[in-house]
Amino acid sequence: MAYDLEEQEQLDSIKAWWNKYGNLITWVLIIALGGFAAWNGWKTYQRKQAAQASVLYEEVQKAATAKDSAKVLRAAGDLKDKFGGTAYAQMGALSAAKVAFESNDLKTAKAQLEWVVKQGKDEEYRSVAKIRLAGILLDEKAYDEGLKLLAGDFSPAFAADVADRRGDILVAQNKLEEARTAYRTALEKMDEKNPGRQLVQLKLDAIGGTGTKSAA
Repeated sequence: MAYDLEEQEQLDSIKAWWNKYGNLITWVLIIALGGFAAWNGWKTYQRKQAAQASVLYEEVQKAATAKDSAKVLRAAGDLKDKFGGTAYAQMGALSAAKVAFESNDLKTAKAQLEWVVKQGKDEEYRSVAKIRLAGILLDEKAYDEGLKLLAGDFSPAFAADVADRRGDILVAQNKLEEARTAYRTALEKMDEKNPGRQLVQLKLDAIGGTGTKSAA
């Protein structure tokens, strides 16, 4: 059926518009679809990485339970090498540090914790690593280094643990007044039901401190 004049004008307008903008629209669609495909591919890759990393982390946990230090370190090393950007790598390094510490291998424990502090993506795991590493530095009598590590930014959830560890280092330095302040701060920041309160209070009492008043 023949088009009438009005329909023909509309078709001509559409053709002219397409000739002017058609290539641009086509490229925009190609880029948008390509970006969507890339995003889906990246999410799939991440899920695959996480699944593979979780299997390795299970090996770390099983080896830790069996107290097989060599296997723990090997699996934790694989996690860092192959899946260093995942939370499992940080968790594996923390587990390896714990096993090494319990085996009195402070050098290895320190190396594992330092990796989490420097390479960890998750602030929570990095905070745990800093506090534990400060404890090793205390054992090594590297007091200033330990205090410097604890002087960084921590989320409020770790305020009590940081203050407690600071108090331990200050006691070792015989800076008892500063240690009292740290322990009091730890008690103030600690939940009333936290079983660790009793130990902090005992340490505070041992250096002549009383009460839980903050010195802030």
